[in-house]
Amino acid sequence: MIDDEMRQAAIALLDLCKQKQLTVATAESCTGGLVAAALSEIAGSSAVLDRGFVTYSNEAKQQMLGVTPATIDVYGAVSTECAAEMANGALAHAQVDLAVSITGIAGPTGATPGKPIGLVYFCAASRSGRVIAHDRKFGDIGRSNVRHASVLQALAMLHELAEKEEPRPPAGAS
Repeated sequence: MIDDEMRQAAIALLDLCKQKQLTVATAESCTGGLVAAALSEIAGSSAVLDRGFVTYSNEAKQQMLGVTPATIDVYGAVSTECAAEMANGALAHAQVDLAVSITGIAGPTGATPGKPIGLVYFCAASRSGRVIAHDRKFGDIGRSNVRHASVLQALAMLHELAEKEEPRPPAGAS
């Protein structure tokens, strides 16, 4: 599943984060940890990647990331609101600079009225308060293709966020 396009996106993000001394956590639902896997595929990624939360069930989103039951009840697990709470929960539960979340419907089942197969919500957030949120309607392009496109989107969002962040001072610097 980790192809050359994904590998290059992961390398670019890792290089930028190493340069700026930024760390990352992921909060993934429909991708099942593929963003963390793409990053950890690259040697030296441990300098950047701290952890990945795979929160496939609603209960996991609540227990591991602090997504509120009200958010899921009102907006659903596949929503902008849930993605935002997932990203913020990753920041709250990991001492990292950046976090990205992904929640969506990869298919081939799971569609509901107004939420078709291929609908994915993303949120990238930084400890400094920057937030980037997107939703993508990839369409019914197949489960693997939705997941692949979602990983690329998440890596791009993390890269965009990292570009906007100030470098962290080196450890021990005053």
